[in-house]
Amino acid sequence: MVVSARDLENLLAELKTSAPQTSRSIFAPDSVSWKINRESALFLAAGRAALLQLAHPWVATAIAEHSRTLNDPIGRFHQTFRVMFTMVYGSVEDACAASRLLHRRHQTIRGTLPQTTARFPQGTSYEANELPALCWVYATLIDSALLAYELVLPPLGGVEREQYYAESRKTAALFGIPREHLPQDWDGFCLYMNSALQSDMLGVSAATREMAHRLQNGAGLRVRLPFWYRALTTELLPPRFRDEFDFTYAARERSTASRALRWLRRIYPRLPASLRFVGPYNEVQSRLHGRARPSLAIRLSNKLWIGQPSLLGSTERG
Repeated sequence: MVVSARDLENLLAELKTSAPQTSRSIFAPDSVSWKINRESALFLAAGRAALLQLAHPWVATAIAEHSRTLNDPIGRFHQTFRVMFTMVYGSVEDACAASRLLHRRHQTIRGTLPQTTARFPQGTSYEANELPALCWVYATLIDSALLAYELVLPPLGGVEREQYYAESRKTAALFGIPREHLPQDWDGFCLYMNSALQSDMLGVSAATREMAHRLQNGAGLRVRLPFWYRALTTELLPPRFRDEFDFTYAARERSTASRALRWLRRIYPRLPASLRFVGPYNEVQSRLHGRARPSLAIRLSNKLWIGQPSLLGSTERG
């Protein structure tokens, strides 16, 4: 099933009616979504999310044929986080505009698989706005964000975990995914993830494996990603995909990842808000306290995360 522009508008209309009256955003300031997505620690699982997305043959082919990810990973990083932070922290109208922009971009991404991979024969048609691919990309983002949060901070309790998932279903609507295509609760979501990770919906071809190694090594970056980050990314992958991507995971990788986590867990919770929290969150907090212009520290953080000094208006600038 392909999500049409009309399908998306119906979802956005429903979403607008469910937005909290006490907030300009889809989510309230005391939401679990704000609490998790404000953390710079999200970056710790960004590589994992990207690699799990790559394990879906449709996504891998779309990236190879239509994306600048392998040539401009920083640009792709900025674009992804601009959209996500606009959906979480922007106004309802900004979030809907970001959703429409994402849908329009996806409409141009279509083609056929160049070779048989996983359960999909050579020549299988794909479109980026098809629900199976959208659901998988959404799931990797939700799952990896919570994993990153709990790597360095106390885990969520059962009630907060359910609230986080319930809120994430609003994010899914912004992706164009109807509620009836999602698990009903957190346990159901975990079952979906575990089943998908073991299924033949996912699989790695030789071309995908080469792409994964390029991503692990920084793709088009002038400076290679630090070894501790690459080791941690490998550790966070399910064992199946460590093997299928043919990543080295020996004693050196395990000890480096373990050592990095020990330091991160000791240092990260003590960081000042200007460093620990992402620029878009600090910008929105600043605006809630009546400051119209982001501070220099916030503008610099925004440049790091979204490639521009302010989240406001990011949708229009793409």
